[in-house]
Amino acid sequence: MQEIAIRREDGSIVCERCLLAETALTRMKGLLGRRELASGEGILLKPASSVHMAFMRFPIDAVFLDKGMRVVKVASDLRPWRASGSRGAKSVLEIPAGEAGRRGVRVGDRLVAG
Repeated sequence: MQEIAIRREDGSIVCERCLLAETALTRMKGLLGRRELASGEGILLKPASSVHMAFMRFPIDAVFLDKGMRVVKVASDLRPWRASGSRGAKSVLEIPAGEAGRRGVRVGDRLVAG
C-alpha cells in the first residue's frame, strides 16, 4: 500500500503516515491484525461509505469524505464490534480515537491527499 499525508486545505496535517487502500483486498483487510494505531498514522479507504469494527482490537475515529474530500461526518471513538456509515461518503479516513478532535477535524473541512 502507498503511504501518503492528509492535510486540511489550510495546510495543517491530519495524518502524517496514511496508508492508501484502493483495492478490494486492501480495503477489506484495513487495520485488521493491528494492535494499535499510533498518533499520526491512519488508513484512507477509497471507495468506501461505511466501516465495520468486527474483530478490531482498538477504537478509532472514522472521518467520512465526499467525492471532493470534504468531511461529511466524523464518527469519534468508534469501538470494536460497531459500524458506522454516511450517505454521500466516497472514502473514509480511519485515524486513532480522539485524533480528529485533537487535530480539529470538523464537518465541512476539505482535506487534501498527497
